[in-house]
Amino acid sequence: MKKIPVALTIAGSDSGGGAGIEADLKTFSAFDVYGTVSITSVTAQNTEGVTAVHDLPSNMVAKQIDAVLTDMKVNIVKTGMLSNGDIIETVAQKIEEYDLDVVVDPVMVTKTGDRLIEEKAVNLYREEMVPRSLVLTPNIREAEELTRKTIKDLEDMELVAEELFEMGARNVIVKAGEVKDKVVDVFYDGNEFNRLYGEKFTSHKHGTGCTFSSAIAANLAKGKSIMEAVRTAKKFIDDAIMNGLDIGKGEKPVDHMVWSREIEE
Repeated sequence: MKKIPVALTIAGSDSGGGAGIEADLKTFSAFDVYGTVSITSVTAQNTEGVTAVHDLPSNMVAKQIDAVLTDMKVNIVKTGMLSNGDIIETVAQKIEEYDLDVVVDPVMVTKTGDRLIEEKAVNLYREEMVPRSLVLTPNIREAEELTRKTIKDLEDMELVAEELFEMGARNVIVKAGEVKDKVVDVFYDGNEFNRLYGEKFTSHKHGTGCTFSSAIAANLAKGKSIMEAVRTAKKFIDDAIMNGLDIGKGEKPVDHMVWSREIEE
């Protein structure tokens, strides 16, 4: 019998399949990692936007987490959409209870501008989730919300990464800065900064944040170091965007299975 690493994603569901739980599971599979879930919210969503959100009761989120962790050895956990205070507190408690290593993707606003966390819950997120993250992966807008700072350039990205580290995150990646024709992510581990450059894409970006953080989680589950996991995830998401799928009328999704398709070809 084959044994492979197991990852748990605690996040919202995207009915369009490009982001959220669906993106996480596809990404785990792309790296030959077995994916398990605790769904926090159900969204009616497609490439054009979010039309409805239904949050699950926090006790149901907890029961899903318990069901997975009392049965399986989970190598890594990834969190995504945690939309209200009750869910945030519940997930934080479970991280403590099970002593989990967590990649925290602070999903707050979609690329189409739809808000996925209550504004009053941001403070609680800052207090409960940031200090419990092995790797924290905010984009610029999310980093600004978490630190209440404005980011204008790479130096600002490094300053907020340092502040998020001081708030308790063990490793921080502030994503999606721009330098001329390149996109740059700033990684900080408390000792040094690394700037990770990639191509600048104008399309096929639905689900990029979920996919990137899931790729980091999958590689950590397989035993890679944090820096190795981040670099592999960066290469993966660039390829997934560059070979994005012509699906939907709006912001088209990345191809989560791009590396498998390349192998098949």
